[in-house]
Amino acid sequence: MIIKKFQAKTENDAVEAAKKELGSAVVIMNVRKVKRKGPFGFLLPQLTEVTVALEEESEQKVQSLRKNTDTQNGNAVKAEKTAESRHVAEGDPQGQKDFEKQLENSVIEEKLDSLHSLLEQQLKKPEEETEEAPEEEIKEDEMSRFIKLVYNTMLDNEVDEKYANLIIDEMEKNNKPGTPFDHALADVYQKMILKFGNSQELTESQKGPKVVFFIGPTGVGKTTTIAKIAAEYQLDKKKKVALLTADTYRIAAAEQLRTYAGILEVPFRVIYSAEEISQAVRDFQDYDYIMVDTAGHAHQNEDQREIIKGLIHAADGLTDTDVFLVLSATTKYNDLKKIVDAYREVTDYRLIFTKLDETEERGNMFNIRLYTGAEICYVTCGQNVPDDLESFNPQKTVKLLLGGRKDARK
Repeated sequence: MIIKKFQAKTENDAVEAAKKELGSAVVIMNVRKVKRKGPFGFLLPQLTEVTVALEEESEQKVQSLRKNTDTQNGNAVKAEKTAESRHVAEGDPQGQKDFEKQLENSVIEEKLDSLHSLLEQQLKKPEEETEEAPEEEIKEDEMSRFIKLVYNTMLDNEVDEKYANLIIDEMEKNNKPGTPFDHALADVYQKMILKFGNSQELTESQKGPKVVFFIGPTGVGKTTTIAKIAAEYQLDKKKKVALLTADTYRIAAAEQLRTYAGILEVPFRVIYSAEEISQAVRDFQDYDYIMVDTAGHAHQNEDQREIIKGLIHAADGLTDTDVFLVLSATTKYNDLKKIVDAYREVTDYRLIFTKLDETEERGNMFNIRLYTGAEICYVTCGQNVPDDLESFNPQKTVKLLLGGRKDARK
């Protein structure tokens, strides 16, 4: 696996530099601001540093590409040193000979400090236990306890045993005897981030308004979540948004969304049939997004699922659609599996997790990501509109799953 950092004036420039060198398959692991080097660096604006990872298969493609470039140009890598876009590629070009030096002052050490501290306590042995034991046996025993500690930490954070074993199996395959703990821990951290993958926010339709449906069980916070996303796109991103509700079962839900629409000064409409979705697409042709709230219901209710399916497919052929399945982070994993299976019969979807402020565990997010293959796009952590909404951050989530600092939950 390749791990590199790229610096540029903006995050987009740094990401573009990463993709230019390593290809589009890179996964963003961390983004932070860094001071410029040099005697007058403090006078200049800070740079944005992006840490990226590239899996082994993609790495082989990059190495092949570099060989071709080397033959043609006589130089595999050229440093671009301009004020507009400058990146620094870190890592050992000869197989990462000194991994500990590569990780010095890196984001991995920052994000896993609590687990490091715990490891130091767990791995200490009384002198009488270590005096007679060969050094290789001691290291092997310490690595076994380290792996067990990582495994138990994931289980404590409600990662399903099946997926915890998957991570541990990969960890044992990649780490040979004598592997530094930092190396092993970093490998787990990177693998879990890669399994979460990148997520994309809403994109505009190529023709007409993008119709965005929000589906999910009762009580997960769909209506408030729609208001948060609508506020972000209407106020911050200056997009034209219209709000619709098909939740005619709860008068309070329709009135709640109507109130939000009034505050945002956007159109609002109650719809009672699939045909009215088609009409809304025609009526709001000059809008960017039509966001549709749907009635929450038990996942066993087949009639309601068919109604939602009809609403979603009413826009087929008229414009592009997007569907978010909204789930509560407080729901038990077995119940979540039943919910996502039921809605999979309706349509493909992306995920939003709500109520992160009501639980300290994040394991179900990892479980459902691997169980469904659906990307997680947003998370919410309170009732405030639009503040308590953020794009999903796999780095922060993995940190918590591996026993990182509790203040990362804030």
